[in-house]
Amino acid sequence: MIRKIVHINEEKCNGCGACAAACHEGAIAMTDGKAKLIRDDYCDGLGDCLPVCPADAIRIIEREAADYDMEAVEQRMKLKKEKTSGGLAAHVCPGSMARSLKPKQEQPALSEKQRTDTVPDMGQQSCLGQWPVQIKLVPVNAPYFENAQLLIAADCTAYAYAGFHERFIKDHVTLIGCPKLDEGDYADKLTEIIRNNSIRSICIVRMEVPCCGGIEKAVIRAMQRSGKMIPWQVVIIARDGTIREEL
Repeated sequence: MIRKIVHINEEKCNGCGACAAACHEGAIAMTDGKAKLIRDDYCDGLGDCLPVCPADAIRIIEREAADYDMEAVEQRMKLKKEKTSGGLAAHVCPGSMARSLKPKQEQPALSEKQRTDTVPDMGQQSCLGQWPVQIKLVPVNAPYFENAQLLIAADCTAYAYAGFHERFIKDHVTLIGCPKLDEGDYADKLTEIIRNNSIRSICIVRMEVPCCGGIEKAVIRAMQRSGKMIPWQVVIIARDGTIREEL
């Protein structure tokens, strides 16, 4: 029969295993580092795996497929539970699972001696509000994108500008990447993020080097393709760690 069923693009799949963990029917398994639909009759076609995929490698299509078999699924899940330890999925990459981060509680003030005797970052707090941060890994439909202020930054900027957390990351959803080193075009992923979510504003932070302009161009193309010209600004960081220009 013709029905809705999961389709996995193995070229896009990064092997994180998040979809296999999210599939309540055990229809997806990791084989040779890639997610695969192991049997049509295990898949109900509802797509619980879609929102957790950080590579946007899964979609629902309509094709000839065997009927969903609930009895077979129950047997499959029973067997899977017996083979996994403590009910945990056999292959899940915790580094790419989407999550919101709660701000840490205020640290007590340190005495001068404590500041001298302890590591330099004591008392400083991260402003990061979500995980993951790499453009290639972040899910397109993560809940923290709703009504968000986006920070899209070249990854070198956080090393060059000393006050990066307070000046840029605070109160923003952070996405980072390197247009020179990463393969592919960020514009496709960013287009889907902007199109599918209510983004309030975008701050682009890049280095002054020419190759870093690729991240700025990708964001502009993404806004044009999505049909949403959101309020946006560009901040250019000089190699000496100062802000060279704000556009």
